[in-house]
Amino acid sequence: MARGAHRTKTAAALLAAGGLTALCLGVPGAAAATQPRIDLKVLVVDNGDSSVQAIAAQLRSTGIPYTTVNLNDPGRPVIDAAFLADTVSGTPRARYQGVVLPNEAPFGAGSAEQTALETYERTYGIPQVDAYTWAHPEVGLDYTTEGGWAGSLDGRQAFVTAAGKAGPFGYLDGAFAFEDVSPTVQESYGYVARPRTGFTSYVDIPVPGGQGSGSLLGEYAHDGRRELVVTFAYNQYQQQFRLLARGVVEWLTGGVHLGQARNYFAVHVDDVFAPDSRWDTERNCTPGDFDCAGGDGEGTTPIRMTAQDAAYAAQWQKDHGFTLDMVFNAGSGEEWKSEHGGTDALADRMLADKAQYRWVNHTYTHPYLGCVQDTTNVPWSCAKNPDGTTKWMSRAEISAQIADNHNWARARGLTLDRTELVTGEHSGLKSLPQQPQDNPNLAGALADNGVKWAASDNSREPEQRAVGSALTVPRYPMNVYYNVGTKAEMADEYNWVYTSRADGGSGACEDNPASTCLDAPLDTATGYDSYIVPQEARTDLGHAISNDPRPHYAHQSNLAEDRILYPVLEKVLADYRALFADNTPLENLRQSAIGTELKRRADWQAAIAANKVTAYRIGNTVTVKAPSGTLIPVTVPDGTKKQLLLGTSAFGTPYAGKRTGWDQPALLQSALTLKLP
Repeated sequence: MARGAHRTKTAAALLAAGGLTALCLGVPGAAAATQPRIDLKVLVVDNGDSSVQAIAAQLRSTGIPYTTVNLNDPGRPVIDAAFLADTVSGTPRARYQGVVLPNEAPFGAGSAEQTALETYERTYGIPQVDAYTWAHPEVGLDYTTEGGWAGSLDGRQAFVTAAGKAGPFGYLDGAFAFEDVSPTVQESYGYVARPRTGFTSYVDIPVPGGQGSGSLLGEYAHDGRRELVVTFAYNQYQQQFRLLARGVVEWLTGGVHLGQARNYFAVHVDDVFAPDSRWDTERNCTPGDFDCAGGDGEGTTPIRMTAQDAAYAAQWQKDHGFTLDMVFNAGSGEEWKSEHGGTDALADRMLADKAQYRWVNHTYTHPYLGCVQDTTNVPWSCAKNPDGTTKWMSRAEISAQIADNHNWARARGLTLDRTELVTGEHSGLKSLPQQPQDNPNLAGALADNGVKWAASDNSREPEQRAVGSALTVPRYPMNVYYNVGTKAEMADEYNWVYTSRADGGSGACEDNPASTCLDAPLDTATGYDSYIVPQEARTDLGHAISNDPRPHYAHQSNLAEDRILYPVLEKVLADYRALFADNTPLENLRQSAIGTELKRRADWQAAIAANKVTAYRIGNTVTVKAPSGTLIPVTVPDGTKKQLLLGTSAFGTPYAGKRTGWDQPALLQSALTLKLP
């Protein structure tokens, strides 16, 4: 009790002491012992609004620790001097490096909690984000009636100002549009207003129906405090927020924080060398599949790349500066060759260009590696042994599929990482409803072949998990189907999936609460380019700019015939490059690197959840302690050095105008220590 009272009294005295100078904040030559300790953690005051939760999601994704105070919880802590600050070994400590509020004064102007928070911010120089508010003088803006505007922002163009580009939003090229996904639904509302004295706009928009431009996001410096004022509504999934989220966090933390965020895009092309079955536009199914009655696929021309398609793929990569991961089935290619005169121009062309691709093992002949499938009924079920137990593919059979494919590749000089594997249809892993558990023989076969990273389907298992000594790498399935080679086929199957029964579709969109039916079927001649490509590209770009390294996957059939995958990839890359500055490139990682990134993040989040991370800044020194062996993600300004026992070394790598990286204490040190420039 006495210790708590002492902390409260000390913090209160500091808060009354008279601001930054009293604590030697930023005073050249001030003794380190008198400088405050600023903990690298954020305070989030949550009223349930989507804007606050969007910023919290960005903090969590980045790896920044934060404490949430739920205003709707009657048992929440009181925001007072003792909650916000105390002392550690005689050094004044600010518990939070930044504060996120639903608006400028959620506790009420002049209230005890609001006053305590504002005094804390003023004393320690702590910035505050007003997640969403309206335009009025108390946040440094004119009313919208004074040359501004309020209304729907859907489809409107905004731009980063010169101050924004020179400051926290310098990773953006400049202009961007607010999403307008549905013409019948209002998706974004905002207040466009003229700044007053003390307000620096970072994002402007031309005043609709008026003159000049007004602010949607900017900094209001007043009364010894700094607020980032946001005057448009958003959620964590909207593209405009995803574009600005990095800058909001960098402003909030002063560009010094735990965690890191990058933009990622990797694309796996499955079934390389193997032919893929073709969608039947008359029967609305794929002959050869278990659920396609009236045909076994014989006589149906399968879809397979040609040598010309392979040459196009190699040239496309050069032209667009993007490498594809070729996920291959060598045995399926050998079978095709034996059935076609013993030659394979596709394999010859791809092997000639082998150094231009990344190669990933997809098993030799793409068999189902889980339970033995009983296909006498639709849907199929797992076959049973006489004693009623499930009949599984054996460990030896699985291991041979992995090893034979690997050995074929090595004999032909392909460079591949044997720790990576994509099983056919992600088989061997659990698949509901028929196979609720992994094939118990899978983990052993992975270990036999040194596999550490086994692909899984993100739509079924979005989280990384262990399979024996291996870990999964969830992949996003692209809405470019494996069983189509032409735009017309793709649009036809898309119509079947996404139109109502009344419109001639399967009605699956009506039966699935998470799905939405098309208003009308797509024109099969134009629907792919006009509707499917922009929809899929928007989804994929959304993943790419969400600090999500998970790869996407399509199939070799999509590089054949009409080559329908390329328009999607080209739009993703073109849209990205139009939005982001050159200092913020897309990271295109191979599967093992993605798996490693996901594992590091999981370990880091576990350490944060267990309250085993201590991180703070005193002056220009950052100190971070974490459990032994845990790599620490940090983002700092360019020029930051890592402190060694003797001298320093460069920290991290450049990205988006900062230095970011995973690191750990140097030899014989118990903490990671960084020296800011």
